[in-house]
Amino acid sequence: QVQLVESGGGSVQPGGSLRLSCAASGGIFSTYRMGWFRQAPGKEREFVSSMSWNTGFTSYADSVRGRFGMSRDIAKTTVYLQMNILKPEDTAVYYCAANEGRYSQSQYDYDYWGQGTQVTVSS
Repeated sequence: QVQLVESGGGSVQPGGSLRLSCAASGGIFSTYRMGWFRQAPGKEREFVSSMSWNTGFTSYADSVRGRFGMSRDIAKTTVYLQMNILKPEDTAVYYCAANEGRYSQSQYDYDYWGQGTQVTVSS
């Protein structure tokens, strides 16, 4: 059974940085697509970024492109989301997700989800 466990959330001032981690287990991740989504209070869950586990190719939402970077450690079956120049509007619960290889920015195309980690950007 696929399990995703996020860590690394917290509180930071505007302009600061955080790195989220997502440890994956229970699957053959070489063919998977990994994604990060976020949900702010009162808003729908939205796409942040995704990556092909096999190629490492990434995709980003316009709102984070140039500030966030997604990477992976194949040996640790862990993906990361490096978040720089954080803004108050980045405040949300961040979720790691996975599917079996489909490129998509829709949460409905991801089959496996972590429990989420809170990121708060405030002065």
